[in-house]
Amino acid sequence: MIQVAPSILAADFLHLEKDVQTVNRHADIFHLDIMDGSFVPNISFGFPVVEAIASQAQKPMDVHLMIVHPEKYIPRFAQVGAAMISFHYEAALEASAALLDLIHENGARAGIVINPDCPVEKIFPYLDQADYVLLMSVFAGFGGQKFIPETLDRIRAVRKELRRRDREAVDIEVDGGISPANAGELARSGATILVAGSAVFRAEDPSEVIRQMKQA
Repeated sequence: MIQVAPSILAADFLHLEKDVQTVNRHADIFHLDIMDGSFVPNISFGFPVVEAIASQAQKPMDVHLMIVHPEKYIPRFAQVGAAMISFHYEAALEASAALLDLIHENGARAGIVINPDCPVEKIFPYLDQADYVLLMSVFAGFGGQKFIPETLDRIRAVRKELRRRDREAVDIEVDGGISPANAGELARSGATILVAGSAVFRAEDPSEVIRQMKQA
């Protein structure tokens, strides 16, 4: 069953409550991209916005940390209500196992993320520990990029390794350039959570886009 996680980065911040209610009514997960201007060149939003969303959210919040030193912020994001917290392997490297433990210790599902130029094999040592894997299908830091087709092979490789480890319950989340046009192929490749920003919030009928993706 595909879950759709609209990316709040693409929401209308002048009318954020409207888009929050769209997710509550039609989608499965809130995807929150936290950017620090250091790990990625862009800056997004911080705790005040996350807390405001948490006050209205009826679906789980998935916090994607595109930041250096994620260990400094994991406990606080858990405290404000994040049900899922992920960090980039590229920002953690050999500290990845400790960060996954830290997320679990704070009561959230733990995810590990890689950019399109990072070999998927780099995260294989953490598949027995992670609750989900987030494969970027664009480069982290900006919304509205085009989907990288090679992501499909990367999903298949991770799914194959999870199957080999008898860890098929681990979710594979994909983020970047996702729409109803490629949702079906992503699902058939082994993805279970699809993050979509522009495709949802810039559509005339966001609920219909979400419905199409869930049924792909």
